[in-house]
Amino acid sequence: MRLSRYFLPTLKETPAEAQIVSHRLMLRAGMIRQASAGIYSWLPLGYKVLRNIERIVREEQDRAGAQELLMPTIQSAELWRESGRYEDYGKEMLRIRDRHDREMLYGPTNEELITEIFRAGARSYRDVPRILYHIQWKFRDEVRPRFGVMRGREFLMKDAYSFDLDYESAIRAYRIMFVSYLRTFARMGLKAVPMEAETGPIGGNLSHEFVVLADTGETELFCHRDLIDFDVMDRDIDYEGDLKPIVDEWTGQYARTDDMHDQATFEKEVPEDKRVHRRGIEVGHIFYFGTKYSEPLNAHVSTPDGESVPVHMGSYGIGVSRLVGGIIEASHDDNGIVWPDAVAPFQVGLVNLKPSDAACSQACDELYRKLRDAGIEVLYDDTHESPGAKFAQMDLIGLPWQLVVGPRGLKAGTVELKRRATGERHELSGDSALSRLAA
Repeated sequence: MRLSRYFLPTLKETPAEAQIVSHRLMLRAGMIRQASAGIYSWLPLGYKVLRNIERIVREEQDRAGAQELLMPTIQSAELWRESGRYEDYGKEMLRIRDRHDREMLYGPTNEELITEIFRAGARSYRDVPRILYHIQWKFRDEVRPRFGVMRGREFLMKDAYSFDLDYESAIRAYRIMFVSYLRTFARMGLKAVPMEAETGPIGGNLSHEFVVLADTGETELFCHRDLIDFDVMDRDIDYEGDLKPIVDEWTGQYARTDDMHDQATFEKEVPEDKRVHRRGIEVGHIFYFGTKYSEPLNAHVSTPDGESVPVHMGSYGIGVSRLVGGIIEASHDDNGIVWPDAVAPFQVGLVNLKPSDAACSQACDELYRKLRDAGIEVLYDDTHESPGAKFAQMDLIGLPWQLVVGPRGLKAGTVELKRRATGERHELSGDSALSRLAA
């Protein structure tokens, strides 16, 4: 994509309403624009990142055996009355009436609807286990929406729901999602630590939240240092096998957020040189809640003995849009965003330092063509801005690589390749730069 044709309304000044790093940088980098309090339009650059994150989430859910469907944003109030949550949920739920005066709501979550879908399509023990998921927009009417996409009212979320015959099978589904989450966040370049958590309005008695380490995070976390060094990507995960040893490894050490933290237990269980007290951002939450929804909503299956029993359920959420802000909070510097390769909107920023120079433009056009032919997504700055402005904008939007072409380098037969994350620069031939980028 040529920058001269790309809709990228970057800002030089930080908007006054932006209180945290990710909000400031997303506005300045032209990723989002506020439509109303806590509700944002996603502009082309931001939308590409959002879709890259969504793609990774989807790939890992599919890999774990979950099946994708799509539920509507608007739900019937009757289902929520069946579960007993309609009156209990609070003012965060946006309640509406349609033209026939039927009570509806804009879904803040989907436990009721997915349970109704399952009960209508499952009858026997042969219909379990199942894990169903969707990626859909949700709305929670926060009293004070703030921090941009980190705590907005409308947000994109992945919800998965497991259905099993009994407790033992349900815990196996819980472990599948636990490991799937570890892989999902690791693929995005994030260090996410699972923490014991409260279940909140979802209910249940087993829950973990996945917290990304970030100095600017809103959550305090306390954990054993070894958890930060664990790497799930070096394992050959078999979702058909026994995942208990992997989950036990990650849950066997102390790891709690401030609302669950006990200082005496922390000091007793964790050696002083292994104690980590950091800040972080919650990006995922998993729950086992047994028959909390299947009993009131009558989601039963027959056992091999012919007995009708309510299915055991769990729910597993990932804040897809929240992750965009979370990644920025965890990966930025004074000059702007530093995107991990897997989620970056473009892999390379091709910078033409002097578009008025025919040789320079010819070389850039040729590199642009070769990059695209190699399947490398590239943003080509062919504008007539000053070199300083070009460099500042490229640093701000945070593409992993910058390929800089100028008249002086061309005379020497070289271009400059810069790695955004480290600032490392290399002077090399155009073909060598292409080979390195394609590797």
